[in-house]
Amino acid sequence: MNEVVQFVAANPETSLAILGGALAFLLLLVLYLLSAVSSLKSRYNTMMVGEESGTSIEKMLTDHIEETRRVAEENAKLREKNAQIDALLQTAITRVGVVRFSAFQDMGSDLSYAVALLDAENNGVVFSSIFAREDSRTYVKPIEGGQSKYTMTAEEQQAVKNAIASAE
Repeated sequence: MNEVVQFVAANPETSLAILGGALAFLLLLVLYLLSAVSSLKSRYNTMMVGEESGTSIEKMLTDHIEETRRVAEENAKLREKNAQIDALLQTAITRVGVVRFSAFQDMGSDLSYAVALLDAENNGVVFSSIFAREDSRTYVKPIEGGQSKYTMTAEEQQAVKNAIASAE
């Protein structure tokens, strides 16, 4: 440090020239930085206030947050409605099995039939109709869990199996 003080004392003109050059450099640096800050401030104001539409980024963000909340509320309502529909579908007839057959040897064309109508829990009914030359008979049997407490014919059992298999 003493050496610097001695140099300045011995060479005042040179020291003054160095300090002047440093001052000029610092002045140019300050002017450049002021220009850069002004440019950044202008870009910031444009971003915050908006150009032509007059919409600021703050307003845009607020609008997007509000829309996100609205979409989340709507999604919650849709999930609730979906759960209601899913519960309803569990009880709706979604499984169907049909078996056509000829009940009597002397009659063709498979006019007799058995139809099973089941829900997702394999609950429902099986209809069967037996056609003969003189008359026809129709039967309905309740089905719970894929079984009936009434005796089922082979065709009715096959109709129930077909209905259960239609879900797979």
